[in-house]
Amino acid sequence: MAAPESTKFQINYKLSDGTLINIYATTQAELESSLTIISDISTLITSTGSSLGTTNQSGGGAISYAKKVLNATPVSNITTGGGETLQDKYGTMWTYGRSDAPDCINGKMIFGAGISKNGKPYKGWFDPTKGPKPVAKPEGYVVVDPIFVK
Repeated sequence: MAAPESTKFQINYKLSDGTLINIYATTQAELESSLTIISDISTLITSTGSSLGTTNQSGGGAISYAKKVLNATPVSNITTGGGETLQDKYGTMWTYGRSDAPDCINGKMIFGAGISKNGKPYKGWFDPTKGPKPVAKPEGYVVVDPIFVK
């Protein structure tokens, strides 16, 4: 998976169990914040696993155990300031909560970027109910056409 075009900093970690963690950032502050978040989460998972006596399950410690229990996706992207980014089963990257997201009748639109069934790359703004994050359709829901960008 390629980094977003706005990426100025990228760090990739491959854990001993094969999990790949990608961190993308557009500023040094964003990169530092992402690293701090990952460190805090890792410490919390490890200490919680130790207190629950699950440090050796799945052969990889508390983080592997948490991944198994939570059915975690092997690749995760953490962004700050630009919203939460999730990848769907087709490889499309969806970003929720971007500050530049246009409003639509159903709320703030979400940014999606991926490859179409025909093999052509696309990116644009989509109805907030379209991505992988479960979002309830509001009363009076109206389908909103996507806004594709170059």
